[in-house]
Amino acid sequence: MSPTTPTLVPAELVELLDDAALTLHELAQGCSVTPEWVHVHVEAGVLIPARGSQAAEWRFAIATLTRARRIAELEYTYDADPQLAALATDLMEEVAQLRRQLVLLGG
Repeated sequence: MSPTTPTLVPAELVELLDDAALTLHELAQGCSVTPEWVHVHVEAGVLIPARGSQAAEWRFAIATLTRARRIAELEYTYDADPQLAALATDLMEEVAQLRRQLVLLGG
């Protein structure tokens, strides 16, 4: 995944973006990574399927697509370890949540 090229979600995926609709292959396609990359990150606990106990049954939420894109971008840009990229992603998600709460509180 190139840091300067935005990844667009294909039109056929947009219809599937309910809470747990993306398969392993669709998630990989949406992130411009291989299914093996997704599998490795699920096994490492960095990505968590919304449902399914085996790879063929895994379904991912749209939030996981966003998370996986961030992790892939951090790994690519900074040659980061998956766990480090996930930690940085966790922190970015936390900051975004705190900013939303601040806006709601009128700050």
